[in-house]
Amino acid sequence: MFEIADRLLARLDAGEPLAVATAVSIDGSAPRTVGTSMAVTADGTVIGSISGGCVEGAVYEISSQVLDDGAAQLETFGFSDETAFEVGLSCGGRIEVLTRLVTPDDAVTIAALREAAAGREATAHVVLGPIRTGEVVASIDDCDGLRVFSERSAPPPRLLVFGAVEFAVALCDAGAVLGYRVTVCDPRPVFLTRERFPSADEIVVEWPPHYLARTEVDDRTVIAVLSHDERFDADLVEVALASPAAYVGAMGSRTTHDRRIAALRERSVDDAALDRLHSPIGLDLGASTPEETAVSIMAEVLAVRSGATRASLRDRGGSIHLTA
Repeated sequence: MFEIADRLLARLDAGEPLAVATAVSIDGSAPRTVGTSMAVTADGTVIGSISGGCVEGAVYEISSQVLDDGAAQLETFGFSDETAFEVGLSCGGRIEVLTRLVTPDDAVTIAALREAAAGREATAHVVLGPIRTGEVVASIDDCDGLRVFSERSAPPPRLLVFGAVEFAVALCDAGAVLGYRVTVCDPRPVFLTRERFPSADEIVVEWPPHYLARTEVDDRTVIAVLSHDERFDADLVEVALASPAAYVGAMGSRTTHDRRIAALRERSVDDAALDRLHSPIGLDLGASTPEETAVSIMAEVLAVRSGATRASLRDRGGSIHLTA
């Protein structure tokens, strides 16, 4: 439910109860992930989505009942369920959905939602029981006939964009849409303005290598160097490659790339570090405009993050949805 925390809070703060349905386990192919939620308000409004369209109708009916009687329900849809095709889950997967009532008096859940909406770590627990003995479902602990579902929300990963160029404007927009906390850095205040970068969470006018050396970088951080300014390019990429960042990419032509690699080798950056550098940045999608290039870059980021093959789904066998 944390991915729709802000919309849930708007209703709860207005004094409205909600039926919140959450995917608590997934087996096989399914269009969404564990933790994905949909809510139904007392006036029948739907917030969010459980499966991208597959089971929403059935979940809506269950949510309406939960709003009426307040009793939580746990329902399974999928290949082992004769109603799978009736509800539209024909993709071969199995999804288990927990629907429960959340009211404006639920201080614990509301506090967790506020933490998540603010981009901070949050945790929510739901205890159900009793259940059938021996039933084992991912993401739910079974203890003494009770099942405990725990949902955790981590702060959004960071996207650090260096260079206040038009490609950076588009990349900031794309990163924000994908849920990244976006920072753009450039030493030139005339180019780095809030008007040019409305989707960035933070704009930093500072010498890029200095900023990167002092800011927080973890193993989910994405670093994109788009300026290829020779005054600081190699220094900046060197700092980036020495960090624990999940992805380091740098824009430029093949010639720029060769100069960059030569400069990094002069700084004694080893082959293992250089192997982490995605330069020229992005996947080969035929991109040319800033917006297309942003798609190319974020597509590569997603592929690196998931370990995906980058092949066309048409040409790859097995499930189209990666599971943990």
